[in-house]
Amino acid sequence: MCLAVPGKVLSVSGTPPFDIVGRVSFGGIVKEVSLAYVPDAQPGEYVIVHVGFALSKVDEDEAKRVFQYLEQIEELEELREESS
Repeated sequence: MCLAVPGKVLSVSGTPPFDIVGRVSFGGIVKEVSLAYVPDAQPGEYVIVHVGFALSKVDEDEAKRVFQYLEQIEELEELREESS
């Protein structure tokens, strides 16, 4: 199943609006994602990511609720397998 997953922005680099990327942590799994759709995202904020693109910002409480739900239904295994 392909889901949008919340992640915490660790760092931002590049030139807005199109060449901006962020290192995003998904519960300890860190990936680089495009921030072209949310060029104002800053380290410490949470974004919803789908297929390598951050689609929107989300508050921390909502991100944690979604992340806990994904862990419960074991959908995060797909992310872990991709990073191996």
